[in-house]
Amino acid sequence: MRPTSTPCRVSASLLMFHGSRLGVMKLEHKVAIVTGASSGIGRATALLFAREGAKAVVTARRRAELDDLVDQIEQAGGTAVAVDGDVRDEGLAKTLVDTAVDRFGGLDIAFNNAGVVGEQMPTHELSLTDWHNILDVNLTAAFLGVKYQVPAMLSRGAGSILITSSFVGYTVGMPGMAAYAAAKAGTIGLTKALAAEHGAAAIRVNAILPGGTDTPASITNAPDATPETLAFVEGMHAVKRLATPEEIAQSALYLASDASSFVTGTALLVDGGVSINRT
Repeated sequence: MRPTSTPCRVSASLLMFHGSRLGVMKLEHKVAIVTGASSGIGRATALLFAREGAKAVVTARRRAELDDLVDQIEQAGGTAVAVDGDVRDEGLAKTLVDTAVDRFGGLDIAFNNAGVVGEQMPTHELSLTDWHNILDVNLTAAFLGVKYQVPAMLSRGAGSILITSSFVGYTVGMPGMAAYAAAKAGTIGLTKALAAEHGAAAIRVNAILPGGTDTPASITNAPDATPETLAFVEGMHAVKRLATPEEIAQSALYLASDASSFVTGTALLVDGGVSINRT
């Protein structure tokens, strides 16, 4: 959408987008893949990346939500294309990269963000099927993503890969979350190995570890959640509140952009102090 000649008719989102153009757009001329983009952190990050100049390839299982996201990006003057699918599918990982290359000429940024917590239960009661599903979505999907993202970035001559991990399994052990903790701890190991493998080729790889975030998938928004649930989860954090998806997106932008040009192999805690809080 082009800006109108009448200022009062310009939408707030359009003003925000073109407001970025008045300064330096942090991701101008960049191409980014964002997984888990239909809601929450992924959606907020896709919107922010586009606002900062990136052409975005967004994916999730829910096509309607993706189409709405693309429409919102384009209404604000950005560029995006949606590819729906399941991140456990290797074919989707290849298609996302092919789309970035075919539509936009290459790939500079990949945010492997899709994840699932799974049902919380004692480890000995967890079925093998549930174990595999949680590891496949949170860990194996990240591996499948980078398997195709890295060659595209090698061809590009540089790149930034982000993987969403968690403080769970890194700084905190939580009962009933063994599979999730194992998967998210695994993403940090994957991050460090990739960073060491490809640092000399100017490909940076970092993990982002959000704290409690107010998303549709949060336990505080579950159908059976109570005000006491929210108060308990907020109280776990030193800041005594949850993050907004937009706050986590800002940290993803930092790792994706040249502002973090000397940062690789790190596990960046964006957790509101949940890892250090004891009050």
